[in-house]
Amino acid sequence: MRPCNTCETERNYAVAQPASILLVDDEQDIIKLMEIYFANEGYRILKANDGMQALKLLETEVIDLIILDVMMPNMDGIEACMKIREQQKMPIIMLSAKSTDIDKITGLSIGADDYVTKPFNPLELVARAKSQLRRYHTFNDGRESREYEWVIDDLVINTDTHEVWVDEKAVHLTPREFAVLELLARHQGSVLSMEQIYRQVWKEEFMESNNTVMVHIRKLREKIEPDSKHPKFIQTVWGVGYKMIKPQ
Repeated sequence: MRPCNTCETERNYAVAQPASILLVDDEQDIIKLMEIYFANEGYRILKANDGMQALKLLETEVIDLIILDVMMPNMDGIEACMKIREQQKMPIIMLSAKSTDIDKITGLSIGADDYVTKPFNPLELVARAKSQLRRYHTFNDGRESREYEWVIDDLVINTDTHEVWVDEKAVHLTPREFAVLELLARHQGSVLSMEQIYRQVWKEEFMESNNTVMVHIRKLREKIEPDSKHPKFIQTVWGVGYKMIKPQ
């Protein structure tokens, strides 16, 4: 049986490109402000100055969310939103200096998912974007290879590409850590003993003194849990084993 101390020498598994957000506004100061806040959260940022540029980018880029200003030259946000909705269904957040109810209703009726008025709080805009991305991945097809994805609250596990996100941020796991996480995700709500996990992941006989599974669970919690001391996703069932929460 392979010594336990070799488990931690495995190469880190490079995973998950961050979600891509397209910022569309003709005001460069606003673009720069949004870019700073979203880049700080780890998102991949693309930029366009008007609706026409945005549509061209959508022909070649995979976009997860669009923040789209209403008043722009060449093609405004209303027309751009309608054209985007003819083929795409990623979340769209409209930005506008207009704050009347009719303006908001117009934006939402043409296919926007949210409407934010200028001036806005950048932190609120980021929070709204995160909420839209979570909802999109949970209730729609979301990213490519969706059939290979497990969505558990704000944890996303792609078993096809071995990508993991927590709150839309990429998480880097070793191959063994990913295998343990995938096993638990496939048995959401069921308790798996350390022996079951070890046999399934390491394909070897389990010894009572072997703490390999415990070590990997601890490292997983440090990487995916908001608070590893009070785990949200991977729960301990004392005297039995571990289980992944099952969304209600």
